[in-house]
Amino acid sequence: MTTKCFSITASRNWCLRSTFSSFGLRSTVTDLGDGTTIHCWVPKTRKETRPDLLLLHGLGANAMWQWGPDIIPRFVHHFNVYVPDLVFFGDSYTTRRERSESFQAQCVYRVMEANSVKRMRVVGLSYGGFVAYSLAAEFKEAVERVVICCAGVCLEEKDLAEGLFPVKTLEEAADILLPQTPEKMKELMRFTFVKPPVKTPNCILVDFIDEMNKEHVEEKKELIHALCKDRKLSEIPKIPQPTMIIWGDKDQVFPLELGYRLKRHLGDNADMVVIKNTGHAYIVEKPKEFYKHLKSFLLPPIPPLPPPPPTTTTTTTAAATTTAANGHANFTILPPQ
Repeated sequence: MTTKCFSITASRNWCLRSTFSSFGLRSTVTDLGDGTTIHCWVPKTRKETRPDLLLLHGLGANAMWQWGPDIIPRFVHHFNVYVPDLVFFGDSYTTRRERSESFQAQCVYRVMEANSVKRMRVVGLSYGGFVAYSLAAEFKEAVERVVICCAGVCLEEKDLAEGLFPVKTLEEAADILLPQTPEKMKELMRFTFVKPPVKTPNCILVDFIDEMNKEHVEEKKELIHALCKDRKLSEIPKIPQPTMIIWGDKDQVFPLELGYRLKRHLGDNADMVVIKNTGHAYIVEKPKEFYKHLKSFLLPPIPPLPPPPPTTTTTTTAAATTTAANGHANFTILPPQ
């Protein structure tokens, strides 16, 4: 039996931790006291003048891989940023049997409470979008604005059988979304990227799977099943907060129709942005465009400068007449009237 002495994935994890720390975040673990512990990156120093921003990741790697280094460095200058690992990802875990997005939302809310955050803006990516939507529905007073990123919140259980997705069963979907072999990892990349990475060596894929995808596989499959079980559009609440919906036009994980369905469900309360020539992983494919839309929606507009105070005029007036004669200018100053 050989022992692996170097891991590219573990090294990147270390680099991401260093990046998060260098941009003013610190790693915390909150024990919720019910068999649940949540890991979360929080500000080293929270600034009262800045809004609080909660970033919720999707399936796959931990929160660091999905939000940094393209997004975190841009946000920390404008927000107090909070980046939790959802239950069964990273260092977050529970002994409880709940698997719903509502349970995930309640756990995240309790972590934000523990950090004295009362009002927040929320961005949810893919699976994290389900959690963000649930958070906004259950804790209306705490959530100010919501961004739902390529999350099929309005899917129904019947959509699989009716052919909306490239796969026919949840088991098939789970095998792709939680890959355990290099072949499944490559299949996942074909589903999530318009232009997937070319010729990634199997050794790198195996390293990633060993470091990121081997823990809590069954529990994560249960999370996927819980999303779809008995899900009906008519039973999905309409959240009241201003909402932005962002989708890739070539998304194969959650087809674009689900974005339009969510827009119709929320009506005028939601704006929708479609990023061209991207798939489910548009946060990687076009991070600058993604950030541009987030910033325009999440950051409050800078108020215009107040007008200058009126100037005080003197009571003395002067009139000047100018005449030109023989190339000379003659000035006559009239005394005050």
